Amino acid sequence: MTESTASPVSPVSPVGTAEALTTLFALGREVTSVLDLNDLLQRIPQLISRLTKFHAFAVYLLDPKGDELTIAYSVGYPEDVARTLRVKIGHGLVGTAVQEGHPLLVNDVHADPRYVEAVPGSNAELVVPLRRKGRVIGALNLLSDTVGQFTETDQEVLRQFAAHVAVAIENARLFEHEREYTSTLETLSDIARDFGSILNLDELLTHIANLTRRIIDYRTFGILLVNEETQELEMKVAVRYSDKVVVPRVKVGSGLVGYAALHKEVVVVPDVSTDPRYIKVVDDARSELVIPLLLKDRCIGVFDLESPELDAFNKHHVAILTLLASQAAVAIENARLYETIRANEVRLEKEMRFAQRVQAALLPTELPRRMKGVDVAVRFAPALELGGDLYDFLAPEPHSLVVAVGDVSGKGVPAALYSAFAGELVRSRTFRRRYAPERFSPAGVLASVNTILHERQLEEYYCTLCYASFDFKRRTMVLANSGVPYPIRCSGNTVSQIELPGVPLGAFAGSTYDELTFELAVGEVYVFCTDGVFEANDALGREFGVERLLKVVEEARHKSARELVDAIFAAVLEFRGDTPPNDDMTAVALKITA
Repeated sequence: MTESTASPVSPVSPVGTAEALTTLFALGREVTSVLDLNDLLQRIPQLISRLTKFHAFAVYLLDPKGDELTIAYSVGYPEDVARTLRVKIGHGLVGTAVQEGHPLLVNDVHADPRYVEAVPGSNAELVVPLRRKGRVIGALNLLSDTVGQFTETDQEVLRQFAAHVAVAIENARLFEHEREYTSTLETLSDIARDFGSILNLDELLTHIANLTRRIIDYRTFGILLVNEETQELEMKVAVRYSDKVVVPRVKVGSGLVGYAALHKEVVVVPDVSTDPRYIKVVDDARSELVIPLLLKDRCIGVFDLESPELDAFNKHHVAILTLLASQAAVAIENARLYETIRANEVRLEKEMRFAQRVQAALLPTELPRRMKGVDVAVRFAPALELGGDLYDFLAPEPHSLVVAVGDVSGKGVPAALYSAFAGELVRSRTFRRRYAPERFSPAGVLASVNTILHERQLEEYYCTLCYASFDFKRRTMVLANSGVPYPIRCSGNTVSQIELPGVPLGAFAGSTYDELTFELAVGEVYVFCTDGVFEANDALGREFGVERLLKVVEEARHKSARELVDAIFAAVLEFRGDTPPNDDMTAVALKITA
């Protein structure tokens, strides 16, 4: 900060030595109590004015590299001088005092060849180095338009005051550093939260580049990610003065970025022209910093910063960017995993839709052609995208109809595959009946299917199946069952279940099955339902159950088969409410009409 337009400070008359020491003690306590560096620099000339007289003043501080002095604050200096003046160590009165570490008192500057004019009209100069723990960190410079203005007492008092100022500046710098460090940690915490909320990789990388500028004002910044297949670093984001630049791919191990990725270590190069690993991409790059993006023991990429200044990157940059890189690596990996998962989800959704079409194509939607004297309807609802229930309407012989309704253990894709296999077995065995009617009766079909499923040794899966063979010429129905809930028969005024137990298919070798035969009459209704109907749960965990199903069938028995299955589903859905289905549901209704 400079105040070149400020009026020279008008002090009180120079004080005596004893009084000066008392004043110095008070000023020392006052100056060391200020922790804000800008406030401190502004207070220094005000306090010095209580000790001696001057018409221009400046606080010079060493730059971080320690080879140049710049003006941190001034009073009475021309604005352009205060802003641009750089003093080499050993140059001029200020540079000499700092180099030697001792005060310089020159009461006629024009007689000293070392004098370099900064403030026109100056005739006397007093330079007091700022020393802290044996090293010089800067200097206080007082100028006067009066020859012989400063005394040796002024020099000694200001030397002691400078010791307090040096302590105060160091404390203010430490306080500022801690405040900046705390602010940086808070920024990093905010950035980490931002990172975690972005799952699109391109959006995330651009966001990282933008947020990095909040903690380091870079000139050129790039994010390169490792391509595991080609073992190349690919530039994903490249920013220079906010413009994107194209950067070639770099093999892991090549160049500074490749070296950092291969060895999983930070690379700091103060002068890239002296490093044979450097690959020139930006014309004005003079120094470079590469930070690996490490995920456990794996490097997934690097941050690459380049600067047109020599030795532009320090330990502070390394520490902060290393923390940022660790957060970014996790976020980048999460975004990559999300992209992979999303791609798999899209593929699976496409495959699932195709599987649904296949399953729908395998299940019949209407009766075989030329089937008279019977009304049949079916309704199927899988609990998941694909279901394990199966049903089929087959006509192995003229004037006959086979209704098969089954349920495979489990749900989803495995159950659907098992169901398709079991359904094909039922179809093939049914149509063999015309060649061996005794062997492929309803009980024979179940026994044959059971043998084949058991031989496949899929112990965790089994199938229940109800197999009903209707002969409309002989007016009979033969039924066999392997564990499907008992079907319902409406005959005359009676609505009841047909109790016929059986062992699930595929569970045990050599299982046999019983048969029941019924005479058919006009108006009779047969209803076949899978577990999903009987065991549907409401919000309290209660089951829909047999009694409710019998009541629905009794009320709708005189309606069409379609209206009957719709009534069953409507009753179950109303009972279940918002409770999701716990199993696939299938209902088949068959009505004898002639």
